[in-house]
Amino acid sequence: MKIFDLLLMSMSNLWKRKLRTVLTVLGVVIGITSIVVMVALGNGLKESMLENYQNYSSMTQIRVNSGSFYSSSDGQSEEKKLDDAFVSEMLATEHVQQVYPHLTFDVIAKAGRYQSWMTLTGMTQEELQGLNLEVAQGSFPDSQTELKFLYGHNVVINFYDEKTGSSPYWEKNEAPNIDLMNDAIFYIFDTDAYWSSRGGGTPEGGTPVKAPKKYIIEAAGITKGEIGDWTNYSQDVLCDIDALKAQLKRIFKKKAIPGQPTRKNGKPYNELFYSEVVIQVDEMENVLPITQMLQDMGYNAYSSAEWIQQEMDSMNTIQAVLGAIGAVAMLVAAISITNTMMMSIYERTKEIGVMKVLGCDIHNIQALFLMEAGFIGFIGGIVGVGFSYLLSLGINSLVASSEVGANMGVAGAICRIPLWLSPLAILFAIVIGMVAGFIPSLRAMRLSPLAAIRNE
Repeated sequence: MKIFDLLLMSMSNLWKRKLRTVLTVLGVVIGITSIVVMVALGNGLKESMLENYQNYSSMTQIRVNSGSFYSSSDGQSEEKKLDDAFVSEMLATEHVQQVYPHLTFDVIAKAGRYQSWMTLTGMTQEELQGLNLEVAQGSFPDSQTELKFLYGHNVVINFYDEKTGSSPYWEKNEAPNIDLMNDAIFYIFDTDAYWSSRGGGTPEGGTPVKAPKKYIIEAAGITKGEIGDWTNYSQDVLCDIDALKAQLKRIFKKKAIPGQPTRKNGKPYNELFYSEVVIQVDEMENVLPITQMLQDMGYNAYSSAEWIQQEMDSMNTIQAVLGAIGAVAMLVAAISITNTMMMSIYERTKEIGVMKVLGCDIHNIQALFLMEAGFIGFIGGIVGVGFSYLLSLGINSLVASSEVGANMGVAGAICRIPLWLSPLAILFAIVIGMVAGFIPSLRAMRLSPLAAIRNE
């Protein structure tokens, strides 16, 4: 018997028993819908979590800090410094795309009666342009020789009254009347000398400490955003790293620069060392091996991928549990298919006997019942997937119109059906249907022809 004939016969037999077929298909619909929606919920939570993490940090970046110690083979302790040689070494490492050195330096800023403590972050021109920050006023600092600052839009709220110590923003929710772009803002780089001169302190020689020189640094621009809106770099002061290096060397000359390591005799090195190096890796799966390599070398390296991977493992477990809950409904549907096919065999015993007497191959008889079970799974799978999309839209609309999503920290749709899930769910329904119909098909195949014909 041809496969096409078997298909026509199986569909005809199902159509003859419409009510039973519909009820059995309904069980498959419920099972497939449960699985798809549960998996989609887990997938939505996982993707939303990744999107939230991407807003605050890159998952393919490794941050390396200076100041860690490494015990070498001779038992001596060696301070691992971040310099240009380290940058070149990392650039030559496999899977590393970019290496961005950072140089941070703390200064005191004064604007009229207001004062603020600021941390300057020097970056390369390539990284500054690659931050994709929107600038409300001015532009990015584009000079590698003249020091200019790019202010985050929340920098101004950290200014406080120098005499009273009160902060207009944190006490009254009012930003200080300071125009970072146009006001004359004085910067003190030698903060140690500043506090010593104000406190009346004296160095070991007994000579009173002279107040350090103040510098006016031109503003390059201010990032776009409302006061109080917290985003990446909203409280940072960014500048070109080479311009910052040149400024520090002019100010401190041959003196030790605060925050920079010194030789054993207390004298400064000829070069400036970086405070941090950001390593951009090509793929997330390569982040952890490179991080471990850096840690083995003695550097203090860390990445968001470490704890993100732990969160992802937890979300995968939740997704598997949700899928298993949905699979329970599919198990009930499989039992229903088995019951339907067994009842069909009891009702069609005589028909099976006639087919065998006429010479029909027993494997064709088995294939006929397997196809009927598979059709039940196929129809239930298609309807179940379609109903899953409708149910997902309803869930997403409900979450979007309530505070549930915000409370859960979910951005966008909470129920997301991936493209691969729909065809896989239909295939799963067909397989489950045929597995459930396998035992009844064996019974039909092994049925005695004479006993079947005599059956009333």
